[in-house]
Amino acid sequence: MRINVIGTAGSGKSFFSKRVAQKLNIPCVEIEALAWKSNWTEATDEELFSKLKTHLSSNDWVLDGNYSKTRHIKWKKCQMVVYLDMPFHIIFYRLLRRTLIRIFTGEELWAGNKETFWRQFFTGHSVIWWGLSNFFPKRRYYFIDSKNPKYSHIKFVRLRSKKEVEDFVTHKLYTFFNTSETFVF
Repeated sequence: MRINVIGTAGSGKSFFSKRVAQKLNIPCVEIEALAWKSNWTEATDEELFSKLKTHLSSNDWVLDGNYSKTRHIKWKKCQMVVYLDMPFHIIFYRLLRRTLIRIFTGEELWAGNKETFWRQFFTGHSVIWWGLSNFFPKRRYYFIDSKNPKYSHIKFVRLRSKKEVEDFVTHKLYTFFNTSETFVF
């Protein structure tokens, strides 16, 4: 099974991806870990594409992350895209809470990077700002992608609440691959 989990920052992609990967006993690939080097330096497109191709060369994986510039790689063999489309107030709460926890605990992220108060609240690199400013535009793009004939081999699933997420992981995940059912965006 090859699954890509997408959604805006704060939608729960990482938690959901790890949970699905564990349930299916397959690797979970976090695209952020491939995209970032130390000191918040972004990998070049060539570096990112190469790492992504290597990680997605196996038959089974759950890919946690968006990065639309990688779509030509990640959706080539992808079988399912799960779009976590949580309500705006949930996204805002999660982003604020997660960011503050990471700042105050000094949690180490990808390549040893840490979120700082300055970076998150006083620069253009704020994940909070990114998540909130991309919330509505991304919804439109995801819908358009789901209707693109180029991706007709992919089953698109849109989950809009914690209840839908829980129901999908608990009851629908295994059966979804064996049916012709496709959730409509």
